Amino acid sequence: MQSLTVTIVQADLAWHDIKRNLQQFSDTIDAIDQKTDLIVLPEMFTTGFTMDAAAHAETMRGSALTQMAKWAKLRNAAVCGSLIIDVKGQHFNRFVFVRPDGGVEHYDKRHRFRLAGEVEHYSAGDQQKIIEWRGWRLCPMVCYDLRFPVWSRNRPDLNYDLLLYVANWPSRRHLAWQTLLRARAIENLSYVAGVNRAGTDGNDLPYSGGSAIIDYLGQDLADLGDRVGLASVTLDKAALEKFREKFPFHIDADTFSIDQGKSS
Repeated sequence: MQSLTVTIVQADLAWHDIKRNLQQFSDTIDAIDQKTDLIVLPEMFTTGFTMDAAAHAETMRGSALTQMAKWAKLRNAAVCGSLIIDVKGQHFNRFVFVRPDGGVEHYDKRHRFRLAGEVEHYSAGDQQKIIEWRGWRLCPMVCYDLRFPVWSRNRPDLNYDLLLYVANWPSRRHLAWQTLLRARAIENLSYVAGVNRAGTDGNDLPYSGGSAIIDYLGQDLADLGDRVGLASVTLDKAALEKFREKFPFHIDADTFSIDQGKSS
């Protein structure tokens, strides 16, 4: 499949209100007026970025996964975003990817945001992930992972066409969000989709959105600004491959190994 239509959804999340958030995303997804292959939701899209993990965690059989499976089947598209997931008493900020047939894959956030106390409430993932979907290779990441380019480096053992970041990235560091998304696209010769939230959370922390789809040149294909809503873009794999052939910067990339131990 040479094209992939990606829909990003930016929302003002209701603080700690799983039912309300699932309803608002249901309404938004129902209103998508074109065929899409992939729907991307924000980080912790059912709760907002909370450190109250134990009170709001779900299992992989919980209501959010059930609803995501319904959305995926309804739209014949994969649906992804991050959730608080409990695994035998450990809590993970987990990127989940749900297919129309009900199949699920996941990636656990590697870099926990210590300034908010995430290191104290959530366990770190230690595995990178590539998800194959309709002829494309996708690399899922979560929020703070964006600041660590080595972890997301496009290389022979982690080769992808589309890098996905889901986030709750606050207004006070909005320029970093905008800049780093575009840097990841340029340095990795890859499309990037970054999905942030809008509004203000339960800690009175404001968010400026900036959810965007960016091409391998660092150019915006869509940018939602600070508004609530969605945008869909059809990505061209042939154009990406042609650019990589003409400008094979990856040939001169440094080789390195990654310590797969737990991040601090």
